[in-house]
Amino acid sequence: MLTSFFSKSKPFNLAVIILLMGLFYIGASFTDWDNGFNWLEFFEKIGVLLLLVLSLLVLNFIAKKNELTKRSAYKTLLFAIFSISFFSLLRNESIIISNLCVLFALRRIISLKSHISVQKKIFDATFWISIASLYHFWSILFIAVVFFAILNFASSFKNWLIPFVAFLAVASLTICFHLLAYDEFYLFADWFQPTKFDFSKYGELKMLIPLSIFLGLLIWTLFQYFAAIQKASITRRPVLSMILFSLATSAAVAIFSPTKNGSELIFFFVPLSIIASNYFDDKKDKIFKEIILVTLLLVPFIVAFFV
Repeated sequence: MLTSFFSKSKPFNLAVIILLMGLFYIGASFTDWDNGFNWLEFFEKIGVLLLLVLSLLVLNFIAKKNELTKRSAYKTLLFAIFSISFFSLLRNESIIISNLCVLFALRRIISLKSHISVQKKIFDATFWISIASLYHFWSILFIAVVFFAILNFASSFKNWLIPFVAFLAVASLTICFHLLAYDEFYLFADWFQPTKFDFSKYGELKMLIPLSIFLGLLIWTLFQYFAAIQKASITRRPVLSMILFSLATSAAVAIFSPTKNGSELIFFFVPLSIIASNYFDDKKDKIFKEIILVTLLLVPFIVAFFV
């Protein structure tokens, strides 16, 4: 049974998930060469694939290190399924890089619960989010998660000022780089991406089918996640609540993103994977969970070959 296989987090399980993601990435990215085969473009695509795999590994590390889920492979499997269900996501190098930077930031944010090197972690988290915004502007909204963490773990007045310092550091480095490399200033207009509230593509079957199923999964698993927060210890509750806050922030990022083709949902898939993984980790209703997992696994194949 699939639930039994993925209920354990072993190198072989992870290798299967990476292979699945790799095959779909190759199918999405290497089948369309606009100007014939190009070695430079080939290595760029391989590099992006490695970054996508790294995102998977970072997510796995964050969940294990902070005990956000049990030691199963569900969170990595779910993130892979969500990602490969949208070919537009697999073809968007900038948003994959941005999401990886946000994951690096999330790692530092959650580690604030240890109350060790607090100011350094706040700086690092904001630094990564600021870099992420250079690739996808609206990922800057994740700075709200930094302030949420400061409120819960380190509410000293000095700590509230650190994110502004980190942001200015990235801004200064970016401007200096552009002056040296391109002999021009990096302006706000170069950074900002205007919002477009055109959700017409969400009505297409390639978007509608996976989006409906994944949102249904979110609604179904949220109830158990809320229950888990209620049962959690006082020290653990803020960490679990932070995942919910990240989910809300990622939804805002998707809404304000200029393109609505599915790629903007990658930020949403990280907290969703963690929340849904907690549902699958529970030992109850095994047959029903098996049906859900099989359905989820079929989604990217249906979208790729039948829609």
